[in-house]
Amino acid sequence: MRLLQFEADGSLSLVPFMGRDPEPYAILSHTWGSNNEEITYQELLSGTGKEKLGYRKLIFCGQQAAKDGLQYFWVDTCCIDKTNSTELSEAINSMFRWYQEAAKCYVYLSDVSCAADSVALFPKSRWFTRGWTLQELLAPNSVEFFSVEGNIFGDKHTRAKEISEITDIAIEALKGRPLSQFSVEERMAWAKRRTTTRKEDAVYSLLGIFDIQMPLLYGEGEEKARRRLRKEIRESSGDITTNDDGLTRDKRLNEIYRWLSPPDPSSNYQKALRQRQHDTGLWFLRGKPYKSWKTSVASSLWLHGIPGCGKTILSSTVL
Repeated sequence: MRLLQFEADGSLSLVPFMGRDPEPYAILSHTWGSNNEEITYQELLSGTGKEKLGYRKLIFCGQQAAKDGLQYFWVDTCCIDKTNSTELSEAINSMFRWYQEAAKCYVYLSDVSCAADSVALFPKSRWFTRGWTLQELLAPNSVEFFSVEGNIFGDKHTRAKEISEITDIAIEALKGRPLSQFSVEERMAWAKRRTTTRKEDAVYSLLGIFDIQMPLLYGEGEEKARRRLRKEIRESSGDITTNDDGLTRDKRLNEIYRWLSPPDPSSNYQKALRQRQHDTGLWFLRGKPYKSWKTSVASSLWLHGIPGCGKTILSSTVL
């Protein structure tokens, strides 16, 4: 993991924390502009790209972190060398944890301005429609929302009810309830209306939501990636919902057990008793075979008849 910091002259530099725990840091959540608007890892190293719109986000994050007493901060655009496929795969598999361990998460809403009606613009922000921002909302404990001018207007906890209505995410999840306590299908549903630039990222952005790590295979397509994810989920825990009809393994097994269960004489008797009409079978009770059986010792009474003729109902009368 690499973290950003301000140098004495105000420039930005990257500090590697490879193989050791990082210092407390802030982390940025945002929506990407076009590729030529964001600062890349290579541009940060060379000190170029300061004229780009994305550079404003870096400065905002660093300044806000400093206000919160944090020296280091992390921004995905330039803290990952995306030309290195191994590093990119490791970063995506670690992303949820990085957001989870951040001291602060700043959500920079580039389409919400304090100069306009921020109350009306907030629920319409593009940030709520992107795939990667789902884990960025759920993983950190502290998530604060900022306008394009850098003004704060609430956090995940104070706006939980509103965010839940916008996203259909359970309030309990927004307030820190472990995600493992929500069914797989419910967690999948949280991402249903979200989009990603690359099709496979619709799946890869969910790895942390399910606490799964798996190789990234860009080019495999969304469906193959989703099948791989579900396979990993099944293998990691056999008790969670993973099939298309939304049933847990235990529930499916219980339904099979009930279907295979042997007949219960007591239940069959009660069912027949409920179906028997008044005075049904009195003719049999008055007959000689029944009276003889009733007064005999250790005798048997056989009822003969074709299937469906009413032997069970008659037996409920006798018993």
